[in-house]
Amino acid sequence: MSACSTGRYTGRFAPSPTGPLHFGSLTAALASYLDARAAGGDWLVRIEDIDPPREQPGSADLILKALEIYGLHWDGEVLYQHTRLDAYREALAQLKESQLAYPCTCTRRQLAEYRPSYPGFCRPKTGTPDVPHAIRFNAQDQDITFPDRIQNTQSFAMKELGDFVIFRKDGLFAYQLAVTVDDEYQGVTDIVRGIDLIDSTPRQITLQKALGFPPPRYAHLPVITNEFGDKLSKQNKAAALPLENPQPILFKAMTAIGLPVDTHVRDASHADMLQWAIKHWKINRLQNQEAIPEAQLSVI
Repeated sequence: MSACSTGRYTGRFAPSPTGPLHFGSLTAALASYLDARAAGGDWLVRIEDIDPPREQPGSADLILKALEIYGLHWDGEVLYQHTRLDAYREALAQLKESQLAYPCTCTRRQLAEYRPSYPGFCRPKTGTPDVPHAIRFNAQDQDITFPDRIQNTQSFAMKELGDFVIFRKDGLFAYQLAVTVDDEYQGVTDIVRGIDLIDSTPRQITLQKALGFPPPRYAHLPVITNEFGDKLSKQNKAAALPLENPQPILFKAMTAIGLPVDTHVRDASHADMLQWAIKHWKINRLQNQEAIPEAQLSVI
């Protein structure tokens, strides 16, 4: 029986092993962790390692080590997506059987002028092409509306977002399908993640509907930005988290997610800092915020 059916809160943090954690990913992990612990729920960690060309050897171990050093201890075993390929195949087969998945032979060059949406060129196609092709999900031009615990009610037109790839031309399963299948498998009831992923949510909701999965609750956090206003990311060469003396960075992350930290908290061990943070966590302090400049954050 899944956590969704029992009502028990189950959250998750699901990084890709494309490099070590940075401050932006720490704040997302911390908010997700605190939301789960404050609700008396479970907090899971999943390594989304189904895109080998982008992954860096050893990154998964570095991510887990950083979480442990910063006191963000997870429940149960870490789930690695590379072990779940059979489940993704089953979901893909179900979508094909329901005639909600179709082959797409379009090239990036052909679609360049239509980005970010897909115009549905290959929707009428049937059978299996004898040339390399992706598999797209037919989102049926639905209108998707969902409540967001931070960003309020969100509405998206799938006609504008377009049908999206669920199996890539290079033979790899796409993010949207794998995430949807694994959130159901792990009984995830609540997803707390960055607002940069908010347009993935309507895509995942359409897949949940098609596969018969109950939707989780969503909360999309403001992202941490650098001096240029860009989201801190591995692509922007954000610095890796230091693995010694975690208290100053943990304090800074607590400030970023709206906790009213004081002198008493500054002087505590990082374990005591986290216990204090659990007691004082209120997600509505972040209401309607989309970005937080790192330069404005307090440090010890």
